[in-house]
Amino acid sequence: MKKICLSLLVMSATTFQSQLFPDLKAPIADKKQHLRNIHNDKINDPYYWMIDYFKKGRDSTQVVNYLTAENSYWEGMMKDTEPFREKLFQEMKARIKEKDESVPVFRKGYYYYTRTETGKQYFKYCRKKDHLSAPEEILLDVDQLAEGHAYYSASGFSISPDNSKMIYGVDDVSRRQYTLFLKDLTTGKTTDLGIKNTTGSATWANDNKTIFYTGKNPETLLTEKIFRHSLGTDPSKDALVYEEKDKTNYIGVGKSKNEKIIMIVSSATTSSETRYINADEPNASFKVFQSRMKDVLYDVTPLEDKFLITTNKDALNFKVMETPLDKTSVESWKDFMPHRKDVLMEGISEFKNYLVFSERQNGLSQLVILDRRTNKREFLKFDEAAYTVYASGNPEYNTDYFRFGYTSMITPSSQYEQNLQTGKRTLLKQQEVLGGYNKANYVTERLFAFSKDGAKIPISIVYKKGYRKDGKNPLLLYAYGSYGSSMDATFSSTRLSLLDRGFAFAIAHIRGGQEMGRQWYEDGKMMKKKNTFTDFIDVGEYLVKEKYTSPKHLYAQGGSAGGLLMGAVINMKPELWNGAIAQVPFVDVVNTMLDESIPLTTNEYDEWGNPNNKEAYSYMKSYSPYENIKRKNYPNLLVTTGLHDSQVQYFEPAKWVAKLRDLKTDKNVLFLKTDMEYGHGGASGRFDYLKDIALEYAFMFKLEGISK
Repeated sequence: MKKICLSLLVMSATTFQSQLFPDLKAPIADKKQHLRNIHNDKINDPYYWMIDYFKKGRDSTQVVNYLTAENSYWEGMMKDTEPFREKLFQEMKARIKEKDESVPVFRKGYYYYTRTETGKQYFKYCRKKDHLSAPEEILLDVDQLAEGHAYYSASGFSISPDNSKMIYGVDDVSRRQYTLFLKDLTTGKTTDLGIKNTTGSATWANDNKTIFYTGKNPETLLTEKIFRHSLGTDPSKDALVYEEKDKTNYIGVGKSKNEKIIMIVSSATTSSETRYINADEPNASFKVFQSRMKDVLYDVTPLEDKFLITTNKDALNFKVMETPLDKTSVESWKDFMPHRKDVLMEGISEFKNYLVFSERQNGLSQLVILDRRTNKREFLKFDEAAYTVYASGNPEYNTDYFRFGYTSMITPSSQYEQNLQTGKRTLLKQQEVLGGYNKANYVTERLFAFSKDGAKIPISIVYKKGYRKDGKNPLLLYAYGSYGSSMDATFSSTRLSLLDRGFAFAIAHIRGGQEMGRQWYEDGKMMKKKNTFTDFIDVGEYLVKEKYTSPKHLYAQGGSAGGLLMGAVINMKPELWNGAIAQVPFVDVVNTMLDESIPLTTNEYDEWGNPNNKEAYSYMKSYSPYENIKRKNYPNLLVTTGLHDSQVQYFEPAKWVAKLRDLKTDKNVLFLKTDMEYGHGGASGRFDYLKDIALEYAFMFKLEGISK
């Protein structure tokens, strides 16, 4: 790419906006009185009617008309960027190796892999018997299956123990409601099992004919039931083996790596419970490993001689305990790897002779290898300031080879294999970036900002060499900050289109995530949720103070619960941002959490609180973006949603935009883009999503005066 003179491209955002955004009339949503009366607090919600498409069986013409009008508005306002967006799309697509293949994973005599073909949106799931020079067997041609579908997701590929059959799930609506299919790998025949509303995967018992699967409530989308199905039988007669009565819990079923145990796990934010049977006895009754305990989470790893339990019992940052195979209650648990105040224990990869622990210390992920025979420990070391490392592709139990992934903001995704016995490490594959990417042309830093209450907030940042810290250059600040999900430093080839045009990109590792340990999460949820928002603001102010950027050139981005973050920070500190991008944003917190008919609401009580409780209601209302829109200036905004979104329903961002448009006093742009065919995750094809990124980049580039 030719070097761009940024001084010629970057203009005053206000000047550029007044020159190039057309003067089109924005849609004005109707207002209808709807009274919410709870805890003696009466609130009129004039845009509540937008829930109609969801509540009334998808037949509300008025809702569709409004969303269509908003789409027409942003399309008209951004029409002049269409050639630039197409250029960005082609530029980002050109970096992707279209004909590619994943690193084969060996399991039970077969090498499994996926491969993609030039010009195709999806992939083929394949295997080869015994060695990689064997003939290829295409198990599933998703490119072919997806033909004619605007959205298509095939997932949960599960091979029977004898390698002869495969179960997989299909969602062609984008509501994360999967139908299960069976493919006979001997004959090639595919059968619709007639099992709908599942999570998209199934677990095989060792008899090669019995599967267990998780059923969803078709209305609330909660995972409520585990069924047992015998191939060839009527699915309406499937045995219900477990039903979760607590609507705050998620449930699922799976199989241990050593293939001896089938487990049902029920888990909420603060407690969990596991049931199990011998995988050789699928008709047995599931036994409770340990009944759920208040404020105790535990995760079970079966070994051939014991169970390991990763738990926060008397251990804020989790520890690993052990118990005999025949004594699973908590009274028999003993410390295996004690609790450490400065290390978060995140998970275990188990092998016959080794254990590999996934941990987090000082905000960075790390891997620790334990030789079970000698108790010798080895920490895998890496040199970059900010990076991500994780276990990846290890289905075999009886092996001394461990695979892990590594990436940073300047290092493309890389997969390594380490011989656990000799320590020899081999790079199996690194993401190929077409077009001549050179990591030496980019700089990544790890910074720390202090919150107003003294918390030390990590920041990962990347920019192209030559980026001047004089406050005049644009910067995009991203964060999530919920559910204990850590937003680690990773590479993105699409991001190069941003960096090469003079932007810096930063991730704020704010409270609500788990980067700095479990307390980091505890301090950003429930009645401490506002720490998430003030942390993000403090990071933004730090970057301005250190002259990485200025409010005229600072942009914010977040999606889903990160969209809640966007809504909160533009209410709290609108003058800090020139623009914000809120993707599928959770912005109507109070109304959603009061309505148990909305998918996933009850699962979220441990994260946000239950507004039926007055104290929780008042606190939630004090930060909910929709509730706190005022008559004042707001930054430029691009808001995206999907009509079929299963996680954050379309009406939340739609209501939020309508209210913002009614009350804001500025002349900054406000766009609502609704994808009428997709849901929470956007497009399913491997290229289509690039068009959304191109729009987001063009939105910011236009505000910055960057036109090529």
